[in-house]
Amino acid sequence: MDVRRVETQEVRDVILYKHYAGRMPSVSYAFGLFDGDDMVGALTIGKPASNSLCVGLAGPEHSPRVYELNRLVARDGLPENSMSFFVGAVLRELKNTDLILVSYADTGMGHHGYVYQATNWWYTGATKARTDKYVPGNKHSRHYTNEYNHLRKVRTSKHRYVFVPNKRLRRVVMSDLKYPILPYPKGDNDRYSLGDTQRHLVLNTLTGESFYE
Repeated sequence: MDVRRVETQEVRDVILYKHYAGRMPSVSYAFGLFDGDDMVGALTIGKPASNSLCVGLAGPEHSPRVYELNRLVARDGLPENSMSFFVGAVLRELKNTDLILVSYADTGMGHHGYVYQATNWWYTGATKARTDKYVPGNKHSRHYTNEYNHLRKVRTSKHRYVFVPNKRLRRVVMSDLKYPILPYPKGDNDRYSLGDTQRHLVLNTLTGESFYE
């Protein structure tokens, strides 16, 4: 297998079919994992939507360099080390950039981030679980109105990993990092199947009832 940089549209179908989020993120870099001419995996990197994340990771001077590895998918049945091979190859491809990469492993999907551990990312702890505005039908929050005030969508805790491909910059960022570097979390990972999408837990704050969408 080999890794190639590709155009965003080349990975779109793979990501929408395979990744549990069921939508495309912002993409600045896209890579494919190939078995011959057959794309068997996809990885994308893009600018995070949250400016506070970019500033909060290592301070405002590093904020423009912060990007998120926001999608990583592969076909079922590949050799066990395929994902770490894929991520490692991408990180080597980016070694001359000034990127600071952040990525997350969703505890709500039973993930611990073992592929990031295998490729030597820094583990910087887990985000806090929180709730967001909820609109029925999984519509965008722009459709939110006061009639939905009693409905909140749970955002599960996520393990946060950081990697700086450029060795020179890595030393600088390590000293400026706003989070402690912690021991890796361990536990059993859950797996999801092709076509699975993330199910959001929704709370009704009036009745105390909850349901999944």
